[in-house]
Amino acid sequence: MSKNTVVILVLVCVGFALMSIAQAQEEKKEKPCAGPEQSQFDFWVGEWRVTDVEGTYQGTNRVEKILDGCAVQENWAGDGGTRGHSYNIFAKRRGVWHQTWVDSNGMLLLLDGGLEDGRMVLRGKTPAREGNGTISHEISWEALGDGRVRQTWRMSKDAGATWNDVFVGLYNRQD
Repeated sequence: MSKNTVVILVLVCVGFALMSIAQAQEEKKEKPCAGPEQSQFDFWVGEWRVTDVEGTYQGTNRVEKILDGCAVQENWAGDGGTRGHSYNIFAKRRGVWHQTWVDSNGMLLLLDGGLEDGRMVLRGKTPAREGNGTISHEISWEALGDGRVRQTWRMSKDAGATWNDVFVGLYNRQD
């Protein structure tokens, strides 16, 4: 064998060795959103037709995992024309689920929470419209045994002493 052939063979072997090392390191690398917490909201992922508890159509919702499974995106289209989007993520360093909701009425809602008795429960506060005090929000999602999801949004104007249901919706799977 010529000297050039030996050099080429050595370079090819070194190249294969480096590729094998890189592949092994990539396989060992922990996926940032592969923990069990990141799948706690998966029951909400899907294409949904949403009704109130009486069966009256309220709108549609497409909920999907995005960003390599690190986040859940909601795409709401209400029967009355309101559109909204939320981004949901398990904030690992804080140890909570977080939702940022924005809609076509100019509402911004920031919620934090997690699983409570099998339900995803997120809470937050917004300034009252009158400019005095705050309004407490609590939104929960519960997987029902028949494949549907119940969402309940409650508000309190007196720091949680009394609560009023703002929306109770039943998500009926369309996918």
